[in-house]
Amino acid sequence: MNATILMYASAIIAVSIVIYMLIKKMDIKITLFFMGIVLIFISMAMGKGIDIKGFASTGSAWLDPLQVIVLQFKQTFGAAGFIVLILGGYTAYMSSIGANEVTVSALTKPISKIKSVYILVPLVFLLGNVLSLVIPSASNLAIILLATLYPILRKAGMSALTAGAVIATSATIVPTPLGSDNVAIAQELAKHASFANLTVTDYAFRYHAVVSIPTLLLIAIVHYLWQKRMDRRAVANGQAGQAEETHEPHDLKEVAGGPLFKTVYAILPVFPILLLLGAYAVQLATGRTIEISVEVATLVSLILAIVCELIRHKGHKSVLENTEAFFKGMGGAIPIVALLVAASVFVTGLKSIGLVDQLQTSMQQVQGNGLDFLLPLILVALTALIVILSGSGTALIFAMVPLIVPLADAAGISPIAISVPLGLSGNLFRAVSPVAAVTLIVAGTIKADPIALIKRTSVPMIAGVLFMFVLSMIVFL
Repeated sequence: MNATILMYASAIIAVSIVIYMLIKKMDIKITLFFMGIVLIFISMAMGKGIDIKGFASTGSAWLDPLQVIVLQFKQTFGAAGFIVLILGGYTAYMSSIGANEVTVSALTKPISKIKSVYILVPLVFLLGNVLSLVIPSASNLAIILLATLYPILRKAGMSALTAGAVIATSATIVPTPLGSDNVAIAQELAKHASFANLTVTDYAFRYHAVVSIPTLLLIAIVHYLWQKRMDRRAVANGQAGQAEETHEPHDLKEVAGGPLFKTVYAILPVFPILLLLGAYAVQLATGRTIEISVEVATLVSLILAIVCELIRHKGHKSVLENTEAFFKGMGGAIPIVALLVAASVFVTGLKSIGLVDQLQTSMQQVQGNGLDFLLPLILVALTALIVILSGSGTALIFAMVPLIVPLADAAGISPIAISVPLGLSGNLFRAVSPVAAVTLIVAGTIKADPIALIKRTSVPMIAGVLFMFVLSMIVFL
């Protein structure tokens, strides 16, 4: 009995501390590492071992928790960690050679020719999600769109709050095998017997896209209806003149060269996805499996980009010197890998004290009673609370990734029924948080109250979450 009380007390305190750090917007990596080590020590004090398959003790109880960290780093770097690093390097190299800017310019220019204000709402929302493939950071994408697209939308007659709401919700749930959260989730799912050898490409196109694409289309429609209604209400209340400042658009840096070069450079940032989609399409059409991993697709794209740079700069030595941006970008992705490892160490601590086993016993009563949706619903509700209070969706997702398979096994449901709602809800609820960086950046630029902006983003995003959750339960349970 005392052991059970100690287990629950330690788990509640540890999880509460992590949630507190998230809400306070503090870096949680060290917190996860520290709390994981503390939980492992508590487990050993309770006479339990360290819950890692095949774990070999160092011979010292004081060093064993540190050995857990070493093992988790090795495992992560050998799998999801390397993919995250190589994607970080490629993204940095695309920025270095100006390819990202060409892609943004190529996609945003046609928008300026459309004069129908409310038709622009769903188009810009969907365009923003496509651009998030190139610029995955919601804040960075918002800054670029505010500088380039916002003035065009305003000149077309769109209200400041409508334009701001669409931009604030641009980076959401586009299905991509290049997303670090999808990489981490796919790697975790591959540990489950039903999804052995699952690749991130399979996860993104076979499972994620089935829910995320219909959800994006629904959100685009809701955006159209909601922004139109809110604008009419603002006019009726005499508030249409609020935040009416206009800004001159900032010109994107042009890449030297003719149409051929600009076409190629616009494609380069998304070329890994095109390769993966091509291989996936061939597999569906012919049944022949072409093994192109995310790593291989990215390296092929990198080589192509370097060749393009050599042609563009006529073989100048600076081309090879500039490839250093790729390796610096890999270094810049280390914090994401460290977060994955920290989350794994924390979950190892929770497993070691017996919490997951206890959850499994408790969840057995739910199985077969028509309440299989209960665990995913609880996790989505918890995600909503923490993301809205903290403004961060991805940090929570990474922290919970190692729990997906154990919780799914405990509930007797497919881990996909947890991973898809968890990943999508975290990214959708970010735009509903008044303290999220993207909300504050957009509200500050359009000179509007963050709460006024949230009124514009909340209905489309919450509608998306509800639709996404119901669809996930129908498809995956």
